[in-house]
Amino acid sequence: MIYTTVYKTENKVIGDLILTSDGENLCGVFMDIYKFKPLDLSKNQSVADDSLFVFSLAKEWLCDYFDGGSPSVSDLPLLPNGTKFQKLIWKMLCKIPYGEIVTYGSLAKEAAVLLGKEKMSSRAVGGAVGSNPISIIIPCHRVVGAEKKLVGYGAGIERKVWLLKHEGIDLCGFHFPM
Repeated sequence: MIYTTVYKTENKVIGDLILTSDGENLCGVFMDIYKFKPLDLSKNQSVADDSLFVFSLAKEWLCDYFDGGSPSVSDLPLLPNGTKFQKLIWKMLCKIPYGEIVTYGSLAKEAAVLLGKEKMSSRAVGGAVGSNPISIIIPCHRVVGAEKKLVGYGAGIERKVWLLKHEGIDLCGFHFPM
């Protein structure tokens, strides 16, 4: 069973967030038009339930984040559904500090070391980053392209820009996609 709730934001760029859980862990944080919805949120497979403790924790985390705090990812029980490789990349994303960015290339180099490989494709890493089901909390928005290119955010580049600016990242000199 998948449980859902909605986190209402006053933010017109981010919009409301759909939170999903298995009953104990946070499994998803989806923006309303997020194009990668790996879960079937139909009425037959999900139940709306605002009373879950994990949803209270997640909402407190999100309130703190949107109020300008930098809550720790480790404060939440997370259970994103993905492949072993995706989970490795998502774990790496959780280590990117608030207000900092990394490139797909640097993540690929780190992943190669962790996997005992000579090299790793930035595109493979980008695919895993783009499949992150727990947006904002697992900070995939903190990953940018080489040479200051703002690319690769499934929920839209305007949301990525907002999140980065919210965290105090100076985007002067960055290249935006057309």
